[in-house]
This record gives sequence, structure tokens and C-alpha cells, in this order.
Amino acid sequence: MKGAQSTCHHSYTLSLLLVSILLFHHPTVSVDVNTLSSTESLTISSNRTLVSPGGVFELGFFKPSALQRWYLGIWYRKVFDQKTYAWVANRDNPQSNSIGTLKISGNNLVLLGHSVLWSSNLTRGNVSSPVVAELLPNGNFVMRYSNNDTPSGFLWQSFDFPTDTLLPGMKLGYHRKTGRSRFLTSWRSSDDPSSGYFTYELDTRRGLPEFFVMYNDIEQYRGGPWNGIEFSGIPKPKDQELYYNYTDNSEEVTYTFLSANQSIYSRFTIVYYGSLYLSTWIPPSSGWRDFDALPTAECDYYNHCGPNAYCKLNNTCNCLEGFHRMNPRQWSGTERSEGCVRRTPLSCSGNRFLLLKKTKLPDTKMASFDRRINLKKCEERCLRDCTCTSFAAADVRNGGTGCVMWTRQLNDTRTYSIGGQDLYVKLAPADIVFSSDEERDRNGKKIGWSVGVSLMLILSVIVFCFWKRRRKKAKAAATPIVQNQVLIYGVVLPRQIPPRRNLSEAFSSDNAVEDLELPLMEFEAVLTATEHFSDCNKVGEGGFGCLQGKVT
Repeated sequence: MKGAQSTCHHSYTLSLLLVSILLFHHPTVSVDVNTLSSTESLTISSNRTLVSPGGVFELGFFKPSALQRWYLGIWYRKVFDQKTYAWVANRDNPQSNSIGTLKISGNNLVLLGHSVLWSSNLTRGNVSSPVVAELLPNGNFVMRYSNNDTPSGFLWQSFDFPTDTLLPGMKLGYHRKTGRSRFLTSWRSSDDPSSGYFTYELDTRRGLPEFFVMYNDIEQYRGGPWNGIEFSGIPKPKDQELYYNYTDNSEEVTYTFLSANQSIYSRFTIVYYGSLYLSTWIPPSSGWRDFDALPTAECDYYNHCGPNAYCKLNNTCNCLEGFHRMNPRQWSGTERSEGCVRRTPLSCSGNRFLLLKKTKLPDTKMASFDRRINLKKCEERCLRDCTCTSFAAADVRNGGTGCVMWTRQLNDTRTYSIGGQDLYVKLAPADIVFSSDEERDRNGKKIGWSVGVSLMLILSVIVFCFWKRRRKKAKAAATPIVQNQVLIYGVVLPRQIPPRRNLSEAFSSDNAVEDLELPLMEFEAVLTATEHFSDCNKVGEGGFGCLQGKVT
């Protein structure tokens, strides 16, 4: 028994010795950790980092240039062709030397150097439970209660304070309860992470919420309002592994995206020169692939063609139908800021709408909206409102619901080959110009009406002729014939028989009676009236015989 204990002791000692030798000869071998307790710290000199579970993200100190400027940040650990940073804590307050420490102090995360360089700035009172800082698999750096690793236990998170990159699950927008606005701000340059000149934000202060790229306070690019599926001015990315979520309720107005394939990593970034990129990294490749970039053409820039004009796919500017250029000479150059004006002023009646398809809706700064009504009611409301200049559906799903109405000039409109939505522009009757398809429809309707009226006239003539024929037949049927004689105006005449092949055909023909247009009398009535042709009733005599009658 004693020998067995001695053998185990020697084996344990040998194992420790082997591990020590391995660490001595391979000092880079370390155990990755993703948490920082209240008794621990990260320093620049120790070169210690936190690594997320799965090894995708890493948090630590970095120096992006030869200058002595140290920053605390998060980067992608496995992308080797370039170091890609996702978040920077002290971007506007770098440490000027290699003495810097990240630690938990007073229930706050603090970055210390020559002074307090950065802090999580929590204002909570005493926290009874211990807290820890943790780097999550999705790249979110959080401070939470040590006994609660659910989002409800988060006291602070880096996802609430984005820098230049939007990661899946991170939200941009406005939180109505806390008043916090989340937006992206570019780096100052490719190797300077301090706040740059461009921002990408969801503007909720005017009209409908819309994304803007701003250069200081100047609009550079506008994403259009959310239409239930996408923002009408942000083409749907070609990457089908992503899906998007827009939330607008009493608590928040936010936008985020998620990846359906967890093995593919995507990010939105606004770079230092103002462009937006959607990039994807598919392991085991070592680099990023850019799927989409905005702006990519002149049409993407805010109000490139001026008011009441739209930019076409070939980057040419055109006035909306019913408008003409305010300053034609200006359009010969590159400056078109004056845009277009109406040919005919709108009145309060007789107006019609021009449909523009696959359109980026105009800036909603001066628009009103009502989500309770359908598109038909929206059209009726715009017709009644003398100040309404155009309308569109607030949500394009289910045939279009909700109503967005513009009352002034239409700014920043363009067309797409795919995407966008329908816009209805109000025009005076004199300015309606129908498209070739609409003109064919109108001509078809005219031809249809003409043919219909002609057929009705022909049918009426046929019915009249049929009725007249029937009337003649009825009249002939009511005329008695006595021994092939008829009485016409009191004179008994032999019935004239037109030439026929035989007598039976002649007397069986209806035409013999139909050809008589004079009134007929029965022969018995004539006999009674002349008292059987009595000479007493003889009133005259001529070459054709006696004339019988009675003078009263």
C-alpha cells in the first residue's frame, strides 16, 4: 500500500514537471478566459486578453499605428489578413504610454492610465451580489451579476455603445424610456479610431424613422422609411443568410440584423470616408468579402437631382411627370439643386395620380402618416386635401396598408430595378400623360364602347323590323277574304293575285295580304250597308260601274 502511494506521488510530480517544461519552452501557450472578476485586471504590459467562447472575438489593448496611443477594444481573433476591430472603449481618450489597466472598481468598469480614461458610468447604488465582466460569443462585452448570466442580469453592455460597427444582435435606434440613442460613428482615419466625421443613425425626430449617413450635420445619404419588409432606399442585401428586424413600439424604435447561419460572420461598418459596407467572413477563409456598399452611385447621394425630380438607374436626373426644370441652364452642368416645378398648379378638384413604381420614397420630414387606414382611403384623403402632393402605403404587405402623405415638394427620390415601392404623385388633369400601356388601355376602351354602341343600334333596327313585320302579319290575319274579294274604302274589289306558279301558291302566300296598305271591310258589312245593292242607294255611275252609298 505504501509502495502504491509512492508510485502515485512520483507520477503526479512527473506530470507537473512536464507541464512546467512545456510552458517554459512554449511561453505562448495559455488558457483562454472570457471573464474578469472584481479581483482581477488587464494591463497593457501583461499582454493578457479575454477571448470569447468559440474563439471568434478577443478583448484587450491595441495600438493601431506607430504612435504611442493605446486603446481598449474588441477585434476578430481569427481573421488573419487584417486586424478587424468591432468596438473601441476609449476611442477619444487614448493612453499615451504602455501603462494602462482595466479593472472593476466600485461596481464599474474603469480604464486607468494617467487618469480615468474610460468608465462604464453606472449610477446604481450598492450592488449586493458580486459582479464580473464577460466577453460573450457574439462579441458583446458585459458587466453582470456573478450569479446571473442572463440578459436580465446585465448591468452594462458594449452593445449599447456601438462605435463604427454593427454586429448581429446589436441594435441601432432610440430607446424611448432611457432616452439613449445608438448610432455608428466612423473612425477619423484608417489607423485612428477616434470619432470621425461620418455617422449612421436612425433619425426618429422627424417624420417616419429613417436611416441617414451624416457628414457633421449635412445629409449625405438617406435610407428611406421602413415599408414592412425593408427600408425603401436600402436595397436588400444579396446575402440570403441574413434577416432583419425593425421594432417600433412604446419602448423603442430600433433596427437589428441576425445571421441564420451561425458559422458565417457578418458586420455593417461605416468607414472613415463615409461609405457603408456589409462584409461577411466565412471560415476557414482568412479575409472578408464585401457584399454591399453604399453609396455606390451618384443617385445614392441625398437629393442629388433636387426637389420634384428623380434619379434613374443610369444616374441621370429627370423631372417628375407634370414638372419642368426650374433652371434649364443649370441642368447642363452638374449642379441641379433647384430641381423642378409644376407645369400646372394643383386645384382642389379634378386632379389625378401618376404611379411611380420601384421608387425610393421622398424624404418624410414634412410627411404625415396614419397606419389605421388602407391605401384606397389614403387616396381619397389625398384628393380631398388641397395641400396633398403625393401618397404611398406605409406598409407594402398584404396589398398595402397605412398611409403616408406629403404636402410639399418631394426631395431625394430615385428609382430601382429591384426593390423600392409605389409612389402616387398628384397631378393636374392637363399634365396627365399616359404611358403606352395606359394609352392602349384607353384606346381599347374607346373601341369597345364604339363597337358596343354600334351593335346596340343594329340590334335595335333588327328588333324594329321584326316588330313591324309581326304587326303587318297580325293586321293581315285580321282582314277577312270572301271569295277572293276585298272591300277597300267601301268598294268591293277582286283580290289581285300576283303571278305564281299555281293558284294554290298564290292564295297561300301571306304577301298578297301584306302588300295591301288600304283599310279592308267585310263583304257582309257592304251588303248590309247597301241593302243588297238596292237601286235606292245608287248615288252614281261611272265607267267602272255603279257607286252604292247612303247619304245621312
